[in-house]
Amino acid sequence: MHPEGVRDRRSGEHWAGRLYMREVSLRVDRRLVGTRITPNRLTCLMVVAGVLAGAALLVPGLPGALLGAVLIQVYLLLDCVDGEIARWRGQTSVTGVYLDRVGHYLSEAALLAGFGLRGADLRGTEGPQWLWAFLGTLAALGAVLIKAETDLVDVARARSGLPAAGDEAAVPRSSGLALARRAAAALKFHRLVGGVEASLFILLVAVGDLIAGGLFWTRLGIAVLAGIALLQTLLHLVSILASSRLR
Repeated sequence: MHPEGVRDRRSGEHWAGRLYMREVSLRVDRRLVGTRITPNRLTCLMVVAGVLAGAALLVPGLPGALLGAVLIQVYLLLDCVDGEIARWRGQTSVTGVYLDRVGHYLSEAALLAGFGLRGADLRGTEGPQWLWAFLGTLAALGAVLIKAETDLVDVARARSGLPAAGDEAAVPRSSGLALARRAAAALKFHRLVGGVEASLFILLVAVGDLIAGGLFWTRLGIAVLAGIALLQTLLHLVSILASSRLR
C-alpha cells in the first residue's frame, strides 16, 4: 500500500495517478524493489520516455499521436515508481527531487514543441510551415514558465530565510482575485498544457485530422495550447504576486 497521504495530496498528485496509475505502479514496484536499479535511474528513464513522446509526434498521422500518448503514460508510470521505490528503500534525496523537476520541465516542453513541429508538416510538399513550430515553442515555453513560477516561490523564500509556504498562503488576498482563481480551477483549462492532458488532446485532434484530412485540427490545437499556455503564465504570475506566498 502507499503511505498515507500520497494519493490524496492537494497538490503534487496528478488525477491520473489517483485514478489508476498508482495501482499500476504498485505492481511494477514489486518487480523492481529487489533489483539494483536506483530511483534516480528510473527518473532518468522517465525523462527519456517524456522526450521520446515529443519526438514520436514527428511520425505523421494517427500512429505518431498514439505513440506519443503511450509514451506519456510510461512517463507517468515511471514518475510514480521512482518516488515509491525511493521511499520504500529509504533512498530519497535532494538530487532525486531535482532530477524529477528537471524531467517534468524537459518532457512537457518536448511534447509541446513536438506538437508544433507536427503542425509545421516538415515533409509537406509546400515546405515546412514554421508558424506552427513557433506557436508550439511558445506553448512549450509557457508550460515551463508556469512550473518555474511555482518552483521559484520556494527559491525566493529559501534565499530570504523563510520556510516553505503552506497551501493557505496560495489564496489571493483580494476577494476578486480569489474568486477568479476558483473559477479558473473549476474550469481546469490550464491542465491542457500538462503532459498527460496534452497527449490526449493531441491524440484527439489527430483523430479529427484523420476524419477531415489535412492538418486543420492539429494546427487549431497548437494555437489553442499556445494561447492557454501564455494566458496561464500571466494569470499564474499575478496569482502568486497577489497571494501571501512571497510574504
